[in-house]
Amino acid sequence: MWSGPRTVSTALLRSFCQHSQVVGIDEPFYAYYLQRSGKLHPMRDEVLASQDNVLGDVVVNVLRAECDKPIQYVKHMAHHIFGDEDLSFVNDNDVTNSFLIRHPREMMPSLLRDLGSLEKIDIAYGQQLQLFEQLRAQGKHPVVIDSTKLLADPVSMLPKLCTALGIEFEQQMLEWPVGNHSSYGVWAPAWYGKVMKTDGWRPHVPKVEPFPAELDELLEFAMPAYEQLLEYSL
Repeated sequence: MWSGPRTVSTALLRSFCQHSQVVGIDEPFYAYYLQRSGKLHPMRDEVLASQDNVLGDVVVNVLRAECDKPIQYVKHMAHHIFGDEDLSFVNDNDVTNSFLIRHPREMMPSLLRDLGSLEKIDIAYGQQLQLFEQLRAQGKHPVVIDSTKLLADPVSMLPKLCTALGIEFEQQMLEWPVGNHSSYGVWAPAWYGKVMKTDGWRPHVPKVEPFPAELDELLEFAMPAYEQLLEYSL
């Protein structure tokens, strides 16, 4: 699942971890991204210590490793890739690629508050569209789901997503115990506070505050990519 930031990606990971046949993997390229970008994210040192920061080693030791359940659900953050990597693993026979998107007006203001400043690499739309188009050019049909649609009706959208992925939906994906989860990365205390207080899917709350003028240029960049991906969404 190639996610953008602020797309309820952690809640979706948590939901899939409720599935009896699924093991969850949380942001396996985070350390690679921090090492290469030099970004000073919260808990940077802990993240770098907890993961391999060589992308190819992550592919071999995590993404292609044996796991103890039939399905490995991987929460990727699309902004963790730069566009020049060898991502040939996405073409493995047992890999299904999907994309989790959200309207830029809904996503970027809260991300700005957390990071202090934003640039194109931070918002993921360019990386998502590049990978999506590469997969389409190879004859693939990646699944796309919009987080706002998911939040509006998880009872309907989760089964649709599972069907599109070739997975049997399980009712327990709608709820989960409050608190931490073994799939979460070491960075959970810095980023997952809201998710860890939930016990299931919560309704979407539309943004009402004015859109920051300083993000207008990024919005112009993001909207065409978002709209192209939205055309293929469930």
